[in-house]
Amino acid sequence: MNLYPVNAGNIKLDGGAMFGVVPKTLWNRTNPADANNMIDIATRCLLIEDGKRLILIDNGMGSKQSDKFYGYYHPWGDFSLDTSLKTYGFHHDDITDVFMTHLHFDHCGGSIQWNKDKTGYEPAFKNAHFWSNKDHWEWATKPNRRERASFLKENIMPMEESGQLKFTSLPKDNLLNNFELGFDIFYANGHTDKQMIPLINYKGKTIAFMADLLPTAGHLPLPYVMGYDTRPLLTLDEKEKFLNLAAEQNFYLFLEHDAHNEIITVQKTEKGVRLKDVYTTQDIFN
Repeated sequence: MNLYPVNAGNIKLDGGAMFGVVPKTLWNRTNPADANNMIDIATRCLLIEDGKRLILIDNGMGSKQSDKFYGYYHPWGDFSLDTSLKTYGFHHDDITDVFMTHLHFDHCGGSIQWNKDKTGYEPAFKNAHFWSNKDHWEWATKPNRRERASFLKENIMPMEESGQLKFTSLPKDNLLNNFELGFDIFYANGHTDKQMIPLINYKGKTIAFMADLLPTAGHLPLPYVMGYDTRPLLTLDEKEKFLNLAAEQNFYLFLEHDAHNEIITVQKTEKGVRLKDVYTTQDIFN
């Protein structure tokens, strides 16, 4: 198995929205804001090469939205999904499976692109299965008013129309073992219903793709919960359960949205689970 970090682009988001009720004087220490209160955010995806399978976990915002839309998120840097894949000698058509932690636009927007004539949409990965789960799909296709702006029909419905959509099984508790793509899945419901956190066994290490359960290293303290979360009190419980497990079993936490910290480990302290070590993906994957 080979693992590759895939940077689908960097953006900026409002720091207050990213940290909810936590005062700026606290979160600004780890995630400094600019003059407009915006903080640096990555959309760092993960590519798994495992035998004949090439699995992409999440795929960023995509490139089909309007300039006005992207203007809200202040893109910065030279990264894109296409250029990142090319770095490793891969093309969209090589991807066999696209696993989406959830269907918010910054996690699945790259799944769908304009067709050649720009008269409609088509899958950006024509040879891949798109993986979600039935409960989250129902949640996303019949969105509540709080999340409606994050679930864009043009990102979601073409997957089903293509016939390439597949669903994972759903466990009775939070953990699905031995999912058919070769990793376990931790299901979390605080941010959005049935968000999926992949747990990948790599050279004796457990790599946890944290998605929006832990957006950045600055979100480690339990009360540091995003304003975007639909059930923040549930996020508190899920973070506590997961981070304790991560500390006990020395998980390597792959941070999708942290523009400056790629992978971290955590440890238990008198103040709760806190940062232990910071790694680059090159440190762990090479």
